[in-house]
Amino acid sequence: MSGPYEGEHSTQRLPVIGQAPDPAAGPGLDQSASAADYDTVPVLAEGDGGKAGRFWSVRRVPAGLCALLILAASGILLYDIAAVRAHRSAMRWRSGLADWLARHPVDDVAVLAGAAVVALLGLWLIVLALTPGLRGILPMRRRSSAVRAGLDRAAAALVLRDRAMEVSGIQSARVRLGRRRVVVKALSHFRELDDVRADLDAALGAGIRELGLAGSPGLAVHVSRSVRKG
Repeated sequence: MSGPYEGEHSTQRLPVIGQAPDPAAGPGLDQSASAADYDTVPVLAEGDGGKAGRFWSVRRVPAGLCALLILAASGILLYDIAAVRAHRSAMRWRSGLADWLARHPVDDVAVLAGAAVVALLGLWLIVLALTPGLRGILPMRRRSSAVRAGLDRAAAALVLRDRAMEVSGIQSARVRLGRRRVVVKALSHFRELDDVRADLDAALGAGIRELGLAGSPGLAVHVSRSVRKG
């Protein structure tokens, strides 16, 4: 079940009739949360596993739109220039644009606004050219130079969510998986919250190592008590 943003998955376990609470749970059940602002700790400790960079997007849509726009503008401009050279009148749009620019100085608001739009468009194209993209694919450790593998971020978050739900005392869990950190927010309906969080640390730490990611993501776990209605 997908959460409201990419890389996040949440689930809720249905209540079990007649389920007995953990014997270790005592007065600590009044605790509402465990380790708020829990420090992020690295969980990948088994060697470097080989370096692997992010996957680069081919940027087909932005590149195609930009190429078509430039092609259309260049074709119309060249046609108009050739028509003027053939002793024909220039197109109305070019004559009107030249007259408009002659009446408006460089510091005019409309001229500055148009220049800002063009500059932002150019900056956006530069960012697209210099950034990898494909944020939904996490690179995995490379065991061979001939093979390069990636893991879907939503699928990895789903795997970690399932690992969290296997911990005793967890009623629901939500996992947000980023490139540098894994944030887990869980609700517990029995057991001491500190004990539940410790078990989540161990289970999710092992789960992140088993994903085989090339990076070294940190783990932040927050466990709170579910609110009873009525």
